[in-house]
Amino acid sequence: MASALLRFGDGIGGAFALASEPIEESSTPPAKDCETPEDMKVLLEALQERGRTLEEREAAVRNREQALKLVEQEVGEKITALTSAEEDLRRMIAVTESAAENDVLQLTKVYESMKPKQAAALFEEMDPVFAAGFLARMRPDSAADVLAGLSPGAAHGISVILAGRNATAPRE
Repeated sequence: MASALLRFGDGIGGAFALASEPIEESSTPPAKDCETPEDMKVLLEALQERGRTLEEREAAVRNREQALKLVEQEVGEKITALTSAEEDLRRMIAVTESAAENDVLQLTKVYESMKPKQAAALFEEMDPVFAAGFLARMRPDSAADVLAGLSPGAAHGISVILAGRNATAPRE
């Protein structure tokens, strides 16, 4: 064992000495890169060209994705604006319809409050479809008094319009 330690210890000093010495650079020029065979050069160039083409395509795809995101955002904003405009239009139509309905109701009340002969004279001059619309909204007793004051031809025409208004409505 002592012999083994001596043998082991004998080479240790030299090893430490070699480790502490600076490594000298070789004075010979470095060897050129390994030579690439001609067929491999063609393959390498083709792969490099393919890589450039893929990079260009990736850049084009990224640009297109950005453009699509912008368009998508713009479309979303326009849809939001259109939805808002549609709601505003619905409210406006509702107000207009309500106002028109209120006007018709008010005029119907005026015709109902008139003397039947005076109302009949007005209804005689009205378009029969227009007159039928008012008569349909009036209380039955007021409508009957107005119809009684109309000429037979006008009363018949308005009655036909009133009777036919719902003739084509579904029955079920």
